[in-house]
Amino acid sequence: MSIKIILADDHKIVREGLISLLNQQNDMKVVADAAEGFSIINFARKFKPDVVITDISMPDLNGIEATEVIRKEFPKMKIIALSMHSEKHVILRVLRAGANGYLLKDSAFLELVKAIRSVLKGEIYLSSK
Repeated sequence: MSIKIILADDHKIVREGLISLLNQQNDMKVVADAAEGFSIINFARKFKPDVVITDISMPDLNGIEATEVIRKEFPKMKIIALSMHSEKHVILRVLRAGANGYLLKDSAFLELVKAIRSVLKGEIYLSSK
């Protein structure tokens, strides 16, 4: 059975690239992608993914706010924040909102795969950087 993933980023080229790479994994499938937070929540309700990967800086509802809503509605759903921000206060805010992992956008793709597998095992994943 494939790991169902929702991917959210306000940059289309980032979404398309990550979708292509994730779908090449034998056991992963991106079931929906979004450019803003309200769509992430709606897709989480519709598809009930195993993992939500979300950028934190997005229009309308940002990834942190979307994480809070998803965490309340789906306490077991795994959430990984993907961001360019490496400041400690940003990372702590995302984790307090309910994210299971935090990955910097300058990480290698294989680290994202590792993060997905780690959070699905119940671990908290923080970018090696």
